[in-house]
Amino acid sequence: MTDEKRVSFITGANRGIGFETALQLAKQNITVMIGARTAAEAAATAEKLRSQGLAADFVKFDAESRGDIQACCDFISNKYGKLDILINNAGVLLDEDNASVDHSNNTVASTPELLKKTFEINFFSVVELTQKLLPLILKSKAGRIVNVSSILGSLALHADPQGGLYDSKYFCYDTSKAALNSFTIHLAHALKDTHVKVNSAHPGWVKTQMGGASATMTAVDGAKTSVKLALLNKDGPSGKFYHLDDELPW
Repeated sequence: MTDEKRVSFITGANRGIGFETALQLAKQNITVMIGARTAAEAAATAEKLRSQGLAADFVKFDAESRGDIQACCDFISNKYGKLDILINNAGVLLDEDNASVDHSNNTVASTPELLKKTFEINFFSVVELTQKLLPLILKSKAGRIVNVSSILGSLALHADPQGGLYDSKYFCYDTSKAALNSFTIHLAHALKDTHVKVNSAHPGWVKTQMGGASATMTAVDGAKTSVKLALLNKDGPSGKFYHLDDELPW
């Protein structure tokens, strides 16, 4: 990796896995740009990092706002002229209020409205933001794109009665993450002749608002996969799905 000061943008970085990802990258002498749904949340998080002597910036990013997506791109372009690392971390699980409570199959009961809202945040906004930022990422000497997915997006494991996920199904969330994984595969192929690497990350079952109190991992550990993929060297993988050092099945 180059020693030049790198710039990263992390969506949903004001708390949980996103914040820990920003913190760990900032400690690697990377300028981290905090994306959060309100400017106040983003600014407060950036200031929290700056108070520790770390380089942090912020921008308002609401995944449901087309205007915010364009404004983020304009801000990064005008201030930095490039983007080295994009971590598409923001996401929602709307099938249940708490992912740790009930893993029953809700496919029949899922409404079109719930499916559309989930896909808007977890998939469509990610695709649009990434496409708009891609010219800036291509200006980096070592562009890295990390799509924060979930093992619940693994079709192979969902289809296998012995795969561990057979009886743990959230239709809207799971299919949105499967679509995100497909985007990873397709984008990595489209960029295979460039210096940009694209991978999906499964953070693990993490103690966050989404993961719930019963989760088995801390946010510190949950951020490690995204950070690892963001810091890949030139010989690192692209178009893959990882949890820490383990490659996961699509």
